[in-house]
Amino acid sequence: MTASRSPSSPDFLIFIRHGQTDWNAELRLQGQRDIPLNSLGESQAFSNGQRLGAYLNHEGLSPAAFRFVASPLGRTRKTMDLLRAGMGVSDGEYHLEPKLRELTFGDWEGFTTEELKQTSPDLVAARYDDKWGFVPPNGESYAMLSERISQWIETVSEPTIVVAHGGVFRALRGLLENIDTADVPMLDTPQDKVFVWRQGAFTTI
Repeated sequence: MTASRSPSSPDFLIFIRHGQTDWNAELRLQGQRDIPLNSLGESQAFSNGQRLGAYLNHEGLSPAAFRFVASPLGRTRKTMDLLRAGMGVSDGEYHLEPKLRELTFGDWEGFTTEELKQTSPDLVAARYDDKWGFVPPNGESYAMLSERISQWIETVSEPTIVVAHGGVFRALRGLLENIDTADVPMLDTPQDKVFVWRQGAFTTI
């Protein structure tokens, strides 16, 4: 089964995942817990800004032509600040969008999968069997996340630069590229790359 593509998929959308946190490095389920960037994450965010600035310059585009939007969590806001600094964009306001919050793992946030295997092996096995549809205790499934990201896509009407989360990227890419839902949760989400959808074509820079 494929994720339904939004009828108003944006013509020009640039996505950056937040930089690394200590929980990312420890493979802890982070979800909507507000964990700050570590030093590597800050470096990744600034470097992504330089990378994106060089891309826009090469394409003859100005950052002023884009709307900047971020998840309201601290790690995404810090990434946006560093991204803009790396691009050479002066400090300024950007829009915070609650629908771009990360997939929540509910009661599982803060634990590694290996730790959860010791306390909830049946649930961990069920998640491996169906990562798209599985709902952690008091959490969200990728199917639920995809629905709220679809609602956000419907509001995008101009070239946009987004800073959000790994799960959000997976859901977004699934919708924009009609990817099979079984494959969406497995998509790679590097923190040192910039992702571009332009006129329906996907590029990593």
